[in-house]
Amino acid sequence: MALTPKESGAFISSKSKFVTIKEEGVKSLALKVYEELKLGKNIRLWSHKEHETFPRNLSENDAVNWIFLLDALNFCFWTKRDDEKFSVELKGKIYTGYFALCAALHKALSNGATLLNPKSFKNLRLEDVRKIFIGLNSKEIPLLNERLQCLHEIGEVLEQKYDGTFLNCLKKANKSAQELLKLVTTDFPCFYDSAYYCEKKVTFHKRAQILIGDLWCLNYGEGISTFTDIDTISMFADYRIPQALISFGALSYTDDLMEKLKNDIILENGCPEEVEIRGCSIEVVERLNQLVHEMMKANNESYTCNSILIDNYLWFYRREHADELDSIPYHKVLSIYY
Repeated sequence: MALTPKESGAFISSKSKFVTIKEEGVKSLALKVYEELKLGKNIRLWSHKEHETFPRNLSENDAVNWIFLLDALNFCFWTKRDDEKFSVELKGKIYTGYFALCAALHKALSNGATLLNPKSFKNLRLEDVRKIFIGLNSKEIPLLNERLQCLHEIGEVLEQKYDGTFLNCLKKANKSAQELLKLVTTDFPCFYDSAYYCEKKVTFHKRAQILIGDLWCLNYGEGISTFTDIDTISMFADYRIPQALISFGALSYTDDLMEKLKNDIILENGCPEEVEIRGCSIEVVERLNQLVHEMMKANNESYTCNSILIDNYLWFYRREHADELDSIPYHKVLSIYY
């Protein structure tokens, strides 16, 4: 039996050799998160609808399919230190990383691509996807073949099991985040994100969980965005959040691991160093969430806070402070899982 992401984080951090959770740093960061919560600006339900790359005037069905499409392709945007980043221009603004994906898909939709009809995905060819994901200076998005395979898979499964729309999968979950997580990771193999560590099967399910988080935020927790157990979802173990956690002194790496990352050595998916970075990140955010709730209780205050919102805060913090955090190396893995 595989451990859940939260269980995996606790287990991995208890055995970790290359990565250490720093309790004082966690406490300090928890206080910062708590203060941000009170300000009510940087930690909140943030909907994709607020971003300029989100297509306007989508129906409920199309909006859900759009989020599912984004998260099916939400992986591997990093480049080696001296390589040009994948970037996309949309309406005079240049986007990199995840938002370059959003911008590329927005442009393709505007140019007539049938991206809101998953039944069409299985007919896409490599040259079709290459045309969608050619960025500035003809820079191609990483793992293009793997993205095509993901599109073929989700299109096939949605047509066979869900009448061609992810909204039916969402409805089948009956407002349960855990049920939706089970459906997504079972029916769509490209979302199943696991490893073996100290002879136990651990799971991270980054893309499946971020899908649930994005759907929860889409309509701000109301209507189709309602989940009765949303707090059971962990943070989304990627390569950027650890960078932020190190900057706050909540995580540290051994000298050997830090040297590997500084030298741009690509880690193998499932190797102990990678598993520990991801697992310890999950555990740090769980501890942050617990400490913040203890602060709220002590002060008789109540704010919406869970691992999803803390993750979002840390992810946007990293982007906003990219120049400051650039000196902190992040781990690089060629993977479809994050």
